[in-house]
Amino acid sequence: MVRTEFAAAINQIANERKIEPESILDAIRQALVSAYRKQYAGEEDDSHYFVELDPGTGESKIFEAPVTERDEETLEVLKWDETKAKDVTPAGFGRIAAQTAKQVVLQKIRESERAQIISEYTTKIGEIVSAQILRMDGRTVVLDIGRGQGIMPPEEQMRGEFYRINNRVSVLIKEIRETNRGQAVIVSRADKEIVSKLFEREVPEVASGAVEIALIAREAGVRTKLAVRSTQEGVDPVGSCVGQRGVRVQEVIRELNNEKLDIIPYSENPQLLLQAALAPADNLTIKIDEKLKVAVVTAPDDQLSLAIGRGGQNARIAAKLSGYKITIKSAEGTIKSSATGKEEYEIDTFPGLTAESRAHLVEHKLTTLGDLSRFKDKWHAFEFPADQTKMLDDRIEAFDAEQAKFDAARIGRETL
Repeated sequence: MVRTEFAAAINQIANERKIEPESILDAIRQALVSAYRKQYAGEEDDSHYFVELDPGTGESKIFEAPVTERDEETLEVLKWDETKAKDVTPAGFGRIAAQTAKQVVLQKIRESERAQIISEYTTKIGEIVSAQILRMDGRTVVLDIGRGQGIMPPEEQMRGEFYRINNRVSVLIKEIRETNRGQAVIVSRADKEIVSKLFEREVPEVASGAVEIALIAREAGVRTKLAVRSTQEGVDPVGSCVGQRGVRVQEVIRELNNEKLDIIPYSENPQLLLQAALAPADNLTIKIDEKLKVAVVTAPDDQLSLAIGRGGQNARIAAKLSGYKITIKSAEGTIKSSATGKEEYEIDTFPGLTAESRAHLVEHKLTTLGDLSRFKDKWHAFEFPADQTKMLDDRIEAFDAEQAKFDAARIGRETL
């Protein structure tokens, strides 16, 4: 390879891939030293080796020099005597050098492309994109998001959703995360922000700012509540989000795989906000301690189950949405449910559940009593500590008994 060819090739690659030419040359030098040590230097060799690489012709020579100083802890070479360096370039090393240079350049190109992709998606964090499912890597979903690939770990997946190869889904570009394979684009279908972005896409009033999503709370795959308000006179915020005959909200629901959506009007009055957040229950008596951010709700017997929701879900999401700790009492004054707003899943309400057990259940999308009851054999195989298994079994037993009672009552009403 003549001078102009080698130099032109390096400069062309550097310009196209936006890599410094000297960075490529340094990488070639390091790779040549590594290749020489691997093939020619002995394990006990204590010398320092360096490469002289002609940037014009690509010709390289290996030199050996005695070490004069090392780091005491790492033994890394700090100084060497270049005046005593000798040329130890073996015969036929040019072939090895050419192969090494090719590998280094290809590696640099891959690294450059990856860096450009990461840089591009860094500017897209918080946006939604249409992605195609490529494969499953254990419980992690790998998706084609355009120029690169997105990673959707279990905690970013929707409960009850199954991901099939080649299917297309809308995902949120959530963050750039450092992994054991380098930086990766993390995408999500569980983040509440994806709901906001879908409404922004489907509702012109939200996109223009005429309607704002003031508050949003979500249990992914199950239910989302959002409080909306108008910034322009004459615009109905709830009606705008629902659309004529529900066409707008139905499109969002379809994108979220039939997740339930509750759209309520936002209010600065916490009493009104909580009343709307606890819908569909009504006729509620709400006492608020503004200083402690606590709300005590008394529900009539026929509204109690609606206020609490299945597995306490309605109360949990209302607490998240409003920012108030909610205690729900029956008409007789008995506490039936409590929610702090910090619970992410139903299992977070289980006293005694360890962080390790919780992480394992979340990873396998077993986050409700219903899930644990249906897939009892599955989580029993996890071999939790005996106290964890007993605590979960006791809760499931009570849940199953309650469900049987509810089903019997429903069947009784239907036969009347």
